[in-house]
Amino acid sequence: MEPLLCLAGVVVAFLLWIKIKGVDYVIVHQRWIFVCLFLLPLSVVFDVYYHVRAWLIFKMCSAPKLHDQRVRDIQRQVSEWRKEGSKTHMCTGRPGWLTVSLRVGKYKETHKNIMINMMDILEVDTKRQVVRVEPLANMGQVTALLTSIGWTLPVLPELDDLTVGGLVMGTGIESSSHIYGLFQHICVAFELVLADGSLVRCTEEENSDLFHAVPWSCGTLGFLVAAEIKIVPTKAWVKLRYEPVRGLENICKRFTDASENKQNTFVEGLQYARDAAVIMTGTMTDHAEPDKINRIGLHFKPWFFKHVEGYLRDDQAGVEYIPLRQYYHRHTRSIFWEIQDIIPFGNNPIFRWVFGWMVPPKISLLKLTQGETIRRLYEQHHVVQDMLVPMKNLQAAITRFHQDIDVYPLWLCPFLLPPGRGMVHPKGAEEELYVDIGAYGEPKVKHFEAKATTRQLEKFVRDVHGFQMLYADVYMDREEFWEMFDGRLYHRLREELGCKDAFPEVYDKICKSARH
Repeated sequence: MEPLLCLAGVVVAFLLWIKIKGVDYVIVHQRWIFVCLFLLPLSVVFDVYYHVRAWLIFKMCSAPKLHDQRVRDIQRQVSEWRKEGSKTHMCTGRPGWLTVSLRVGKYKETHKNIMINMMDILEVDTKRQVVRVEPLANMGQVTALLTSIGWTLPVLPELDDLTVGGLVMGTGIESSSHIYGLFQHICVAFELVLADGSLVRCTEEENSDLFHAVPWSCGTLGFLVAAEIKIVPTKAWVKLRYEPVRGLENICKRFTDASENKQNTFVEGLQYARDAAVIMTGTMTDHAEPDKINRIGLHFKPWFFKHVEGYLRDDQAGVEYIPLRQYYHRHTRSIFWEIQDIIPFGNNPIFRWVFGWMVPPKISLLKLTQGETIRRLYEQHHVVQDMLVPMKNLQAAITRFHQDIDVYPLWLCPFLLPPGRGMVHPKGAEEELYVDIGAYGEPKVKHFEAKATTRQLEKFVRDVHGFQMLYADVYMDREEFWEMFDGRLYHRLREELGCKDAFPEVYDKICKSARH
């Protein structure tokens, strides 16, 4: 009887605490209670379910030889939409909460949903050094296969659940992008079903305009059914060098120098304050010094960004050898550093040892269970943005981020942007070095207001001829959006391919000013 009374007392105290603090406060600042009790176990079940589901689909009905049949099924659905009078726009039938983007697409409730069950790796051609994959194949699936046979993608975006389709129609980046560019720049061919139901293949030589227009179009030119992506030979380890740097000017100079050095296979910066950062440079190797091996992917290891911060705290450089696959997913367990706002004690050694194998909670489940109240409160009190700016404007950009949002750490990832005629390319005719500044967390400035502050950042990015990743909340109006992005080729192809009645314009699909 006494244990029951104690339990009842705890429950009553917990409910009183919620009443005193307010439900909204608990939802935003103490969400760990719900996450730890429900979402972490559910995430494990979710992972097991989808692993088994993918295995069954592969074994029973999803062999690569059935790819052509699945393409015909998509063409059939598009043909039916046309016979029904093309009354609404089309979109993929994948639920919005399953995407890694924090945005939930309400357009799926009103558009014609085209079901696309295409999640296979179709072919690995080591002679041509390409892998051919379907759009719902994800990074975890692709890299697990490729690394097992000694290959990898030149640009491998961080999270396992990112799909090829999302990375092609949106974008992707990694610490090797200073050599290879964005994810779109390692793609050599796209296959799409267009608004008229036809199947087309586009490359740099064949249907070249469409090949350049597809990236960043967010599925508004056609349905991707396959992509060919470059692959490169891999090695077992990454030799990673950590260098703490003080002073904003020194940080920007050192980061620029490291990014311009093509001997560095990987370059990344974590900025912990306006004048304090750690610059990391890495190379692949088949040999590791045993006393410097750090298997950072093990569940009981400290979160990577906290581990890196130790070099800054000790003001000491260092070298480690990290297994390649664990390096690729170094920020996965902590969702970069977002997890610290959800589970504040998640990096505690006891928690890591006992529960670390369940971390992180699935982003899709966080979206599915957040509800309108949490979504609204997170929007008002949280920032998740990736802004791409020319490297020459890095110092001014960090200063602007510091003044407007004061969110740390900042993720600094360099990338090479070649000239082109799609939505995203440098202002001039020459390739240019850019940097992705990722801000994820709760702003520390007193004057933060989500819409007004984000619009200030967007204006700065436009003024320096930068770009905003479209997975995040975008507050620009239509004119501002097309000032940031080059829509000339995109709009011409929408007209030529009959996309206007078939798909929404990319602005209407992703911008908050256009969505209801």
